[in-house]
Amino acid sequence: MTKCPLLLISSVILLTDVLSGCPPKCLCNRFLKTVDCRNRGLVEVPSHLPAETQILLLSNNRIQKISQSAFVDTLALKILDLSNNSITGLLPGTFKELQHLQILNLTKNFIEYVDNKTFSSLSRLKELDLSSNNILSMPGTLGKNTGNITLLSMKHNKLQKVDRLLLESLPNLKVVLFKGNFWQCNCQVFGLKLWLESFLYRGGISDSIICSAPDHRKGKDLLRIPYELYGICPPTASDVHQANALHYTSEHKSSPKLAHHNEHGGDSSRSHCEPKPKPRPVSLRHAIATVVITGVVCGIVCLMMLAAAVYGCAYAAITAKYHREKNPSGKEKRSLEEKESFERSLA
Repeated sequence: MTKCPLLLISSVILLTDVLSGCPPKCLCNRFLKTVDCRNRGLVEVPSHLPAETQILLLSNNRIQKISQSAFVDTLALKILDLSNNSITGLLPGTFKELQHLQILNLTKNFIEYVDNKTFSSLSRLKELDLSSNNILSMPGTLGKNTGNITLLSMKHNKLQKVDRLLLESLPNLKVVLFKGNFWQCNCQVFGLKLWLESFLYRGGISDSIICSAPDHRKGKDLLRIPYELYGICPPTASDVHQANALHYTSEHKSSPKLAHHNEHGGDSSRSHCEPKPKPRPVSLRHAIATVVITGVVCGIVCLMMLAAAVYGCAYAAITAKYHREKNPSGKEKRSLEEKESFERSLA
């Protein structure tokens, strides 16, 4: 009767050696430095966690928001699992105290937006899993201190594109996962295609990007679409506005007379508002006429060259014939003289 209770007590001591100050509903292990709060129906991160905690498991709860002071007491935290909760957003300073965090699991939540400062303080972060959320877009960078990330998962979100600069800011990236998004395979995804090909060539690991739009590319692998089919993106309205602003500024800097005229009350609006002559569009008829004229000129030149070649050949043939007719008569004359001298010698 005494052996069973002793065995049970020893097992509990070995498996769940409870630390002082362990939060209610959680199990704390002193040797593994782990706090296990999974499947406890929690609506917020427990407070007063043991300071030496390195692994905090909070999956399968009902946590919706995380305060900026939630992890103030767990500066040694290395692994944080917040998967399968109801988190809708993350404040920029949520993880600012976790200087030693290496693995962050945020899968199966309702996150829609990721701020570029949310993970900027996690200088030792290696694995970031954002799968199965409602993320519509990713920032251009995750922060200047996130260069140690080796795994980034964005599977099963609502992403249509990812900025190439984001991926290039992660030089140690080894695994990146994209599938299950609404990828727009148009001209704007061309940079992502180039980066992904280079990444795979360097030995990186990635799943496939399957196009959702446009319709004629739906279901196709991004890497299997030839470059020639993308074309060049037309300039947006903001690009045109910015270009016009730069052009206007450069004109003012390079036209001191105009500036002087404006200072003296001249009508500056007239010079900028007058309609400028539009460049004449290229006429198809003019293009065809140019091609025809060029062809005729080339043909005439070729005929002239051919006539010159024929004339040269004819002249060479006549000259050769003349020399052939002239040389045999000289030989016969010499042979006749030799014959007469021979006969005289015999006589």
